[in-house]
Amino acid sequence: MTHKILIFIPTYEERENVSRMCRELSALDLDADIVFLDDNSPDGTGDILDSLAAEYERVDVIHREGKLGIGSAHQRGVALAYDGGYDVLVTMDCDFTHSPSDIPRLLEAAKEAEVAVGSRYMNKNSLPGWSPFRRFLTNLGHFLTSALLGLPQDASGAFRVYNLNAIRRGIFELVTAESYSFFFESLFMLVNNGCSIKEIPIVLPARTYGDSKLTFTEAARSAKYLFTLSLENLTTPERFRLCPRRLEINPNIVCEQDWDPYWRRKQSTGAFVYEIVAATYRKLFIKRNLKAALVRNFKPGAKLLHAGCGSGHVDMGLHETYDITAADISPAALELYARSNPDAAHIAHADLFSPPFPDGEFDGVYNLGVMEHFTPEEIGRILAEFYRVVRPGGKIVLFWPHEKASSVMTLRAAHFVMEHFFKKTERLHPPEISLLSGREQAEEFLSDAGFSSVKYDFGPKDLFIQAVVTGSKPMREDE
Repeated sequence: MTHKILIFIPTYEERENVSRMCRELSALDLDADIVFLDDNSPDGTGDILDSLAAEYERVDVIHREGKLGIGSAHQRGVALAYDGGYDVLVTMDCDFTHSPSDIPRLLEAAKEAEVAVGSRYMNKNSLPGWSPFRRFLTNLGHFLTSALLGLPQDASGAFRVYNLNAIRRGIFELVTAESYSFFFESLFMLVNNGCSIKEIPIVLPARTYGDSKLTFTEAARSAKYLFTLSLENLTTPERFRLCPRRLEINPNIVCEQDWDPYWRRKQSTGAFVYEIVAATYRKLFIKRNLKAALVRNFKPGAKLLHAGCGSGHVDMGLHETYDITAADISPAALELYARSNPDAAHIAHADLFSPPFPDGEFDGVYNLGVMEHFTPEEIGRILAEFYRVVRPGGKIVLFWPHEKASSVMTLRAAHFVMEHFFKKTERLHPPEISLLSGREQAEEFLSDAGFSSVKYDFGPKDLFIQAVVTGSKPMREDE
């Protein structure tokens, strides 16, 4: 079977190279289409490409209005390949640091993996003519992408073959970088979504004509983005994975608080620092406390409702023990939950004020950091629904921030610093309008909804992070 191949080459000031590149690619006899994308090169590269497109039947040219970034150019090439129904996409530079003669080897390697990468790090003496300083920079970049992102491959090069039939298009849509960071970010996304990578050794000579287009400023910007990506992977790794399933979203459910922007937000520096702290809380304390609370109150195999599940970090590993239905009003949160918990059997788009579950459906209900976002009247309505969907004898477990909780104090301090020192008014977290004042208030909420109080925990052993409120639905008199 013949594979439909697209060779995609971005250009900027390559008038000395494009004619030779066209000749050498055409001489390979690969039965491939060739597309050049030129960012309005001031040296007349675009005009030469137009003449080449007229001369070569399978050569086409895309002109952009200006220098919009190498990453955005490659995104355009990826979209073009998918839209054109190509099976294979080859990407490369036009300055002959990537040799057309290596393309057949890359295509052969792509038969064994989703992505084939030309690597400058597999053999010694693969960088002939490079200055010591440039060698140092490229080796430093390789070390950082390997250490910070876990990518042992050559992650910053453009010489690649993508087996598009085996790669979901949505993976590329997770990539946001428009500059040189595109290369390591795209490979990172591909690996995180299960794509296999195969490398072949290549020789990368010094640029044939002109100077390298990677400036020191661009290199520094890429390094900064690399560190950011690494930290985000520690705090919110699910953002780098596609949703593993199609979620059923009810178009009739309307969220007045509109939580989607919160879950989809692109983090600012302040929000990013807060997320690191929050992730530390979750991993070291909240997740452990949740597991202990569930083990204390429910037997293995219990049918539980996680009402207001959010991104689901704390549920990772719990689906092996319990039959959990994760419910949230935000489709964006549900997508993150599915990425964090690919083994989750039940994910539901639901309004906490009217959850679409039968009476007595669950052995228990739990949530973490949800109740404080509602008014007392709304909390009463939510607890009434919990009472309805829990079987007699079932329990609810609520992780409810206390007004003097360490997490609350940390958030207030962060907002104070941001507002008074950095003059930023953004909120790192949705308003917490109903923080818990103590045991008495918790028991009053439970009693009003029909639950009896079972346990109230808030103290130094959990670093005063959140109060854990446990209530039980009374058994029926005939039971």
